[in-house]
Amino acid sequence: MAETKLIKAEKGQTKIRNVPIAVTPEGFWCCPAPVMFPKTLKASSPLNKPKLTPTAPKNPVQKKQAQAPAVSRPGIGPDDQIKQGHDEPVLSATSIPESTTKPKMENIQRKVSIEFGEPGTSDLKVVLFGKQGFTVKLSTHKSVLVKSSSYFADKFTEHQPLLPIIEIDDCEDVEIYVETVGLMYCKEIKQRLIKQSISRVLRILKVAEQMQFSFCIQSCLEYLEAVPWVGEEEEEKVLSSVLHLQGEGIGITPVLKRVSSGVSKPPKDTISNILELVLKSNEERGRREMKNIVLKLLKENNNLPTSSDSVDNEAIYNSCKSCLDSLLSMFRLASAPDFTNNPMNIKEPVVKQLALDADNLSWLLEILTDRQAADEFAAIWANQQELASLHTSVPIVSRHHVSCISARLFVGMGKGELLPSKDTRHLLLQTWLQPLINDYSWLQHGCRSFDKKVVEEGIGRTILTLPLEDQQSILLAWLGSFLKTGDNCPNLQRAFEVWWRRSFIRPHVESAKVVQSDS
Repeated sequence: MAETKLIKAEKGQTKIRNVPIAVTPEGFWCCPAPVMFPKTLKASSPLNKPKLTPTAPKNPVQKKQAQAPAVSRPGIGPDDQIKQGHDEPVLSATSIPESTTKPKMENIQRKVSIEFGEPGTSDLKVVLFGKQGFTVKLSTHKSVLVKSSSYFADKFTEHQPLLPIIEIDDCEDVEIYVETVGLMYCKEIKQRLIKQSISRVLRILKVAEQMQFSFCIQSCLEYLEAVPWVGEEEEEKVLSSVLHLQGEGIGITPVLKRVSSGVSKPPKDTISNILELVLKSNEERGRREMKNIVLKLLKENNNLPTSSDSVDNEAIYNSCKSCLDSLLSMFRLASAPDFTNNPMNIKEPVVKQLALDADNLSWLLEILTDRQAADEFAAIWANQQELASLHTSVPIVSRHHVSCISARLFVGMGKGELLPSKDTRHLLLQTWLQPLINDYSWLQHGCRSFDKKVVEEGIGRTILTLPLEDQQSILLAWLGSFLKTGDNCPNLQRAFEVWWRRSFIRPHVESAKVVQSDS
C-alpha cells in the first residue's frame, strides 16, 4: 500500500473519521472500495511539533504507571476508551512484551483513523494497527467472524464478554484485511472478485490464508483458475502464491492444470507431428512465422538438462531424407531439356516445390545444428553427387536455394558448430564448392539473408582443416575462378595466405630452427 503522510494531533488526541459504505442489513459493508484508503489517508497539512500538557510527567515510565489498565491505542478514540472501562478485555492478535511499547512520538502524532460498519449493531470490534502508522476500526459481528474464520474462532471461548475488542498489530496490508473481513458477509465471494485485478486477488488470498478463511481461499482459487493470466511474470506470481498451499490440503490442482498436464514428459511424437505440419504447409506467411517460433522454442528446450529426449533426432533425419528425395525428384524435372518450354501451370508447381524442399532442409539443418547433431547431415549432403551434377541444368533462380544449404554447412564447420570427419569435409568441398561459386553472384544480390563475409570466412576455415595437399588443390582451383570472375566469386584470400605460409614459409623457419639447435 502507498506510503501516506499523517497529521499530528493536538494534545495527543486521535481524529476518527467514519466512512459509510454499502451497509448490509447486518450492519456491515459488502466490500470497501479500493480507492477508499488512498483518498482517506491523503495528507491534509504538514506535520507540526506536538504540544505537551503541563501535567505530563517527564519520565515515560511514570506516565505509563499513571494510566488506566485499559490500554489506549492510537486508533481508538476517547469515546471508545470510556466504553471499555475495566471490564472489557482486549484480545491482542500478537503478544508484545512490555519493553516493546510504541515510541512516545507515535502516541503524540495525529493519526488518521477510519471506522467501518455500524457500532450500534455490532458486538465485536477489530482494531488494525497498520505498519504505515494509521489505525482502522471495524465494527463487526462475532458470529460472522467465528463462522467464517478459524483464526477468529480460536480467539474466543464460551465465557468471553459480549463486546470484546481484538487488536491486530503490525498489519501489513490493512486495506485488503478490511476487504477480506467484509467478504465474510458475502454469500457469493467469487462474484465480488469479478473485475478485480489478479494482483489484488492474490493479496486477498494471502490475507484469507492468514485468517484461515477457507471459503474465501477456495473462491480466490476458482477465480484464478478461470481468469486469463497475462504474461509470464503474472503467471509466475500466481503459481508462487498457490504452490505453497499444496501441502495444506487445499485443492489447487485446477489452477496448476493450466500449466502442467500431470505427465512427466510429453510424448515424443507430439513435437514430431508439429514439425511435419510445418514442413507440409504451403501457406508462406504462416509457415515462415511458425518456423521461427518452433525453432526458438526448441532452442529453449535444448538449454534444459533433460531436453535431449523431448524430440528424437531420428525423426528429424527421416524428415530430411524425405525432403531430399522430393528435392532430387524436382531437380530431375527442372533439369529436363524441354522443361522451360512447358506451360506455366506445369512449371510453377515444380519450382515452388523445389524451393519449399530446399527451405525445409535449411530449417531442419538449423534445428540439428542447435542440437549439436548435424554431423550426419553433412555426410548425407556431401554424398548428393547426382543433385550436384544436375545443379547447372536448373535455372539459377531456383537452384540458389540449394547453395544456401551448402553455405550454411560451411559456416557451421568454420565456427565449430559441427565436426564431421576429414573425409566428409573434403567430399563436401569437392561436391558443393563449385556449385556455390556458380551461384555466388545471385546469392549476393538476390538473397537478403546471405552474409558474404561470414560465408567466405566459413569456407576458408573449412579448407584449412584439411591436409596441406588438399588445401593446395582446392585453393588453386578457387584461384582460377577468382581471377576470372572477381567479386562474383568468394574471396578466400585470407585462407590462401595461411596456406601459402604453411607451404612456403613455415618449412624454412622450421629448418632454420633445426640448424640453429644443431649448431
